[in-house]
Amino acid sequence: MAELKDHDAEHDRLHAAGADHQHAGEHEHEHEHEHEHEHEHEHEHEHEHEHEHEHEHEHEHEHEHPHRAHGHAHGDHDHGPGGHSHPTGVKGFFYGLFVPHTHDAADSIDDAMEASVEGIRALKISLVVLLVTTLLQFVVVLISGSVALLADTIHNFSDALTAVPLWIAFILGRRAATRRYTFGYGRAEDLAGLFIVVVVLASAIVAGWQSIDRLFHPQPLHNVGWVLAAGVIGFLGNEAVAAYRIRVGKKIGSAALVADGVHARTDGFTSLAVVVGGIGVLLGFPLADPIVGILISVAILILLIGTVRSIGRRLLDAIEPDLVDRAEKALREVEGVVDVNHLQLRWVGHRLQGAAEIVVPDDAWAGAESVVHEAEHHLERAMPNLDHMAIRVATVTGATL
Repeated sequence: MAELKDHDAEHDRLHAAGADHQHAGEHEHEHEHEHEHEHEHEHEHEHEHEHEHEHEHEHEHEHEHPHRAHGHAHGDHDHGPGGHSHPTGVKGFFYGLFVPHTHDAADSIDDAMEASVEGIRALKISLVVLLVTTLLQFVVVLISGSVALLADTIHNFSDALTAVPLWIAFILGRRAATRRYTFGYGRAEDLAGLFIVVVVLASAIVAGWQSIDRLFHPQPLHNVGWVLAAGVIGFLGNEAVAAYRIRVGKKIGSAALVADGVHARTDGFTSLAVVVGGIGVLLGFPLADPIVGILISVAILILLIGTVRSIGRRLLDAIEPDLVDRAEKALREVEGVVDVNHLQLRWVGHRLQGAAEIVVPDDAWAGAESVVHEAEHHLERAMPNLDHMAIRVATVTGATL
């Protein structure tokens, strides 16, 4: 930094003395100075014969944030004018169940490795819970001979295995970036989320098909009491897993883990359909089971749209507007910053990366380095899930604080 300041001071001295700047008509002088480490500076000067001139400096500073514990609290945030709203009433209730808010995300876990570890832990625990649930249901299938419960048991077992690709994705996401994958492997998490969506879709279609078949080809149920008990077990096991996955997914900012939680929740309601159908059979209405199954399959398909939209937006580098507002607000609060331009953010798995240009007055150029560091600290406090932010400084003559 000292070398840069000496270089600029020498340039100003030569310019004031008129050395090497005597040209006819309009004069131009361009020079570039690069540091081998983190700083890149560009200076452009246009000098006319009246000695009127404008200065524009650009300073690019890239810094990777380790985001260990900072000892700060993170409060609630609002969506602001650029945010979004959610349905209310009955529709809002089901929206909250099956399309949970995924960007409340990452306000508690601010270290990439810690977030991945917590995500893997959630997958391990939920996998064990689902396998135990499936085993208990299978025992009841052997006792009751219920084909509907057998289908639900197979369904739950196959769904439990969807934790495996997401588990692999979390492990891949911890690998360092390479020359081929310069952004790392965080996208594997979103691809796993897409796979989960496909599995949920297939499960809904299969459940609907079985329900339609049962509607036209009714079959008697035996040991209905055991079937009801197994349905309750399936619902409780899936709902426990759903709540846990969604909570951890929102905590670490993983849309894929949230999607897997939604998947478990839909499975829970599918198991509950077995209970409702069994009650209908006990009341003398044998078609209750297939009718409820069809309705739940349709509901799953409708509510799955929200999850598909969330995963799709991640894959297209969409970002929640309130996160952009939060980052811009943090940068504008830095002393010396008069404007923020070209702010960009993107999700890579459950972590954020981005770039921005901050504008400072021309006479504040000498302190640009400290302004950049202060901007980084503001971003760390406002967005602890931010892994990397490239900040460029631009100065224009006439800008005022």
